[in-house]
This record gives sequence, C-alpha cells and structure tokens, in this order.
Amino acid sequence: MVKYTIVNLVASANLNATLDLYNLAITIPNIEYEPEQFPGAILKLKEPKVSMLLFKNGKVICSGASNEKDISLAVFKASKLIHEIQKSVKIQKNADYTVVNLVATANLNMTLDLFKTAMNLDNVEYEPEQFPGAILRIHEPKLTLLLFKNGKLICAGAKKEEFLKKGLRKAGTLIRSVNKEAKKAKPEKPKTPKKQKEKPAATGKTAKDDQKKKK
Repeated sequence: MVKYTIVNLVASANLNATLDLYNLAITIPNIEYEPEQFPGAILKLKEPKVSMLLFKNGKVICSGASNEKDISLAVFKASKLIHEIQKSVKIQKNADYTVVNLVATANLNMTLDLFKTAMNLDNVEYEPEQFPGAILRIHEPKLTLLLFKNGKLICAGAKKEEFLKKGLRKAGTLIRSVNKEAKKAKPEKPKTPKKQKEKPAATGKTAKDDQKKKK
C-alpha cells in the first residue's frame, strides 16, 4: 500500500439562485470581482482555508480543502454569508456538492530510473528537456501521476478517495516492477603497497680486495 496525503480537493456546488456578484463584492470584504478579467467572483475563507469561485448562475467551485468536511463547511459558510445580502440564497446546512478532482502526494521511498520506467511501461511520457518528472496515466481508475527520481509522486484526477487508493496501488506495483533498487557497491579498501627489501649499499670494493685483507 502506498501512503498518500490529500493536499487539494476540488468540488462543485450550486446555491440554486442567481447571484449579484457586483453587489456581493462591494459588500463582503473577502470577495474579489474583476469581470473584465474573469467572469466569476473569488471568495476566500480563512476557516476552513478554502477558495471559492462564485458565478452568476449560482454555481460554485471550491478548492484548497484537504477533506470533504471542509468542503461542506465552506459551502455552508458561503451560503450563510451571501444569504445576509441576498435572501434568495438559502443557507445550506447540509451542502450538496460533487467532488471533481483529488490531488494527493505520495512517496515510494525508492530511487526511480525514469528512463527505464518510460521504456518498460505503457502510458508513460518522459521528456527531461521539458520537465524533470515522468507522467504516468492510469486508465482504470482514471488517474494521472507525476513521477520524480527521488520516488515522490503527485497524483490528480481521482473523483473519490477509493479511486485514488486503487490507482496508487496499481501504479506502485507497476513502478516497483521496473525499479528495483540497485545495491550500493561497497567501497574497495585501498591496497597497501608491499615493502621492498632494501639492497645493501654498494661500497665500491671488489671480492679480490676482501681476500687481500684476509691474507
């Protein structure tokens, strides 16, 4: 099992009312609205720390949450805040939302040979000149993973946590099958040079000279 951490949960919701974004922006301090640049208004909540895109038709896109409870709480707080200005917006105590994307990080705790991975696995793209990581696409469940040499992964595309788990399990098995860690070679001990026997220093005397001395 590959351990993971959800870092971003993206969900959509509907306030079921037409929103006056200009009026909301001038009344609520933490709403930004620049229609010349983007058609939606941005509402940033501090607790939970979630950003919400508000559209005129009442649709809402939430991002930044790490779990579904934060999404539900964010929609509730937003609807309550907007209800104070627009009574047509009902307070959603039990918010109805749909998760559209889960983003998670994971770690295989091993060094990856990305060239080898791309050569041996289908649906892997690796262009190191453009991006340092490889891209692995899992079709069932639908999941896209960024693979890095240090074994870290970034996963996106799952709409349910159970799909994330299943996709990571499948990806982990595939990646490990072609990335068996090479054992580190033990450094060789330096060889100590053998001591050479010292030759006696030459005296310049011959064997005949020694015999003469003996006589």
